[in-house]
Amino acid sequence: MAGDSVQTYANHRRLLVPWHVVALPILGANTVVQIIGFIQAPGLESAWNAVVAAALVTALICARWMTLRMQDRIIRLEETLRLELLLPGRNHDIERLSRDHLVGIRFASDAEVPHLVDRILAGELVSRDDVKRAVQHWRADHLRA
Repeated sequence: MAGDSVQTYANHRRLLVPWHVVALPILGANTVVQIIGFIQAPGLESAWNAVVAAALVTALICARWMTLRMQDRIIRLEETLRLELLLPGRNHDIERLSRDHLVGIRFASDAEVPHLVDRILAGELVSRDDVKRAVQHWRADHLRA
């Protein structure tokens, strides 16, 4: 997605073709093929091929998971600093926000952040998705992993 394109809740999800369409499906299919090969012709080589295939898929999934966790940590830091500026004297409220709340609120414009935080603390917005759906004036994030 280009850095200048308009981002909304409807189009903010990112499809990374090399990851979602090429690497993951091919390595997943290879794992299935290798396991079937081991079942059909048990042996040391076919067992090793199945184990390596499973390890590759596991490593790929873990690499993605670790990247997303790191991204969430960075977003948590950025949004905590942003909220400290936008909500002076409300550090106790900021501390009550979960990682999912902070990840969701990053899309909100500065003007609507106080209202969204109040809604989160009132229990109206529970999940990351709830917060993102509540954002009216979207602040695009095109640098996501």
